[in-house]
Amino acid sequence: MKYTLICKKCGAVIPSFKEWFEENQVCPKCGSNHAEVQYHADYRQLEDLLAKDADSFWHYFDYLPLEHKENIVTCKEGAIPIEEWDFLERYAKEKHNIDCRVMVYRNDLNGGTNTFKDVAAALAAAIFKENGIKEYCIASTGNTATAYSKYLSLVGIQFTVFVPDCVSQDTIEAIQSHGQKVVVCQGDYAFAKKQAADFHHNHHVLISAGNIDPIRVEAKKTMVFEFLRQLGKMPDVYIQAVSGGTGPIALDKGVREIRDFYPEITLPQMYLVQQDTCDPMVQAWETAQKKGFPEGYEKNYPVIPNPQTIVSILSTGNPGMFPIIAPIVKKSNGTFLRVEESKLIDWAKLVKKEKNVCLGPASIVCLGGFFKALEDNKIHNGQTILINTGEGADRARDFAAKVTENE
Repeated sequence: MKYTLICKKCGAVIPSFKEWFEENQVCPKCGSNHAEVQYHADYRQLEDLLAKDADSFWHYFDYLPLEHKENIVTCKEGAIPIEEWDFLERYAKEKHNIDCRVMVYRNDLNGGTNTFKDVAAALAAAIFKENGIKEYCIASTGNTATAYSKYLSLVGIQFTVFVPDCVSQDTIEAIQSHGQKVVVCQGDYAFAKKQAADFHHNHHVLISAGNIDPIRVEAKKTMVFEFLRQLGKMPDVYIQAVSGGTGPIALDKGVREIRDFYPEITLPQMYLVQQDTCDPMVQAWETAQKKGFPEGYEKNYPVIPNPQTIVSILSTGNPGMFPIIAPIVKKSNGTFLRVEESKLIDWAKLVKKEKNVCLGPASIVCLGGFFKALEDNKIHNGQTILINTGEGADRARDFAAKVTENE
């Protein structure tokens, strides 16, 4: 085997995903659902890969938990171009007298469903195919469900999605377009997760392990490789909108994975962004900061029941991943930022004007984080900023219509 899974709680070794699935995705010794993949690989070979062109994240097959290449599933995702957006550089200079380089990792260019979730869905489909999984279920606020519905349909896996009632009709239709089943729950995301868990237990269907799912983490950690391949270094600042938080978990995993071979590679400052209509992680961080980050601070966070927001894919009111994500952000010398939802349309119009690109509302929350970081003096001269935008506007038609009105 090219890899094993290691329990993060007790250190137990799980030989492969076959055994992980047989154990219902928990450690057979301690019952923890948090495991990481460890490889028996020579990372010195990574340097050769970084010098070559890539057409998908499968370029890094040797550092992904799939044994046989014939099981690869791909729509050309994960090797998207990193663009330099000079209008944001000009803004930083003109408004704040900051000279910085601003790069944008545009997940709307992914070849699957044009979202941040395509790499995870592609790896999941391949691993399920290799291990004979026939059925899967998940609770989702939108992007994950849409990506998985497409990729799992490519390998004939039956997929049931539980979504909160705030999810847009556009997203529901996108999931259903791949022949998969959608259950609209009469409640928020927490309620949808309970419904999915009940379905999992009652019907013995494999369920998503959530944001710490080692499949999702392994797929998204390839961002580290792509940043090194395209930028030649890690960015100084990484900005991402956050709902659950697999992205920062994966970045941390990717840096730790290659640290022994590339000690100069360090974690960028992580600036994680939420809109003011659903900002429980920001609230928790601000409270901890005021108290000087006392021991156990990460376990204290508010829950926003049934948040009312136009950004349905960022509507996680119960931030259960905060205990894992907050220490990573703190280690990176980063922070959580709040942006005003009322400004999203104006920011989206700016992008449309400058780049002729219509991004979705979650991507614009991320972009707003850049402006907020400048206002808060958290961006400095000479830094390279990487803005990881999440999705295009094709599944947020009402939002897109407001962005393009009067054109």
